[in-house]
Amino acid sequence: MTETVAPDPTPEQAALFARVRRLMLIAGLTTGLAVAAVLIAIGYRLFRSEGSVAVAEITAVVPKGAKIVSITAAGDRVVVTLDVGGTTEIRTFDAHTLKTTGRLRFVSEP
Repeated sequence: MTETVAPDPTPEQAALFARVRRLMLIAGLTTGLAVAAVLIAIGYRLFRSEGSVAVAEITAVVPKGAKIVSITAAGDRVVVTLDVGGTTEIRTFDAHTLKTTGRLRFVSEP
């Protein structure tokens, strides 16, 4: 079989080949950086997630004769409004741990 012999490139062709190689290197590095950024973001979200959440079972004690008026979720808090003998009381709990984070009572002035 005969082999085809490619002639040596001219200086303009050699400069063009060098420029194309450089542009392909830049495009390849940019693509590699983008793929690495996506994989890092996916890995961060995967390992940062809380996974399965343990079930919390807590009994909150309210005063005798109190009635629950409303329960609302507000961000990372659970807000419970109580009617305690004619006065209004608001209790807030952390939504993740269900621990008490605050208590507000409304009473009338004497």
